[in-house]
Amino acid sequence: MPAAMEAMHKVRLDKWLWAARFFRTRAKAKLAINGGKVHVDGVRAKPSKDVTIGETLQIRQGFDEKVVVVTGLSENRGKATTAATLYQETDTSIEEREAAAEQRKLAGRAVSSEGKPTKKQRRRIVRFREQIE
Repeated sequence: MPAAMEAMHKVRLDKWLWAARFFRTRAKAKLAINGGKVHVDGVRAKPSKDVTIGETLQIRQGFDEKVVVVTGLSENRGKATTAATLYQETDTSIEEREAAAEQRKLAGRAVSSEGKPTKKQRRRIVRFREQIE
């Protein structure tokens, strides 16, 4: 681990999320934190909250929710390999994300359309709509 990461004892939450590559910009990290999408040890946090090693973060991004434990600190955004050393995702979090992804995939297969309606089907739709009005 670089000496810069070992010397720090705490880093702002928005900077850490940006440095760990959860968000592309600090502004987006700040929006997510203010929107209640990031919790530190189960408590909603502010962007200026200091993150320390050993804390548990719940990060919601789209459909996915990740639970990670902070293993390193950095204020600077570096390579993805370096960013991956800053946290460790819990096993239960990985399992839940994979199960949810599989559910979404299966749900997408269940809803299938026959494609564009034919000319005859379109005429029936128009007649139906005219009857309603």
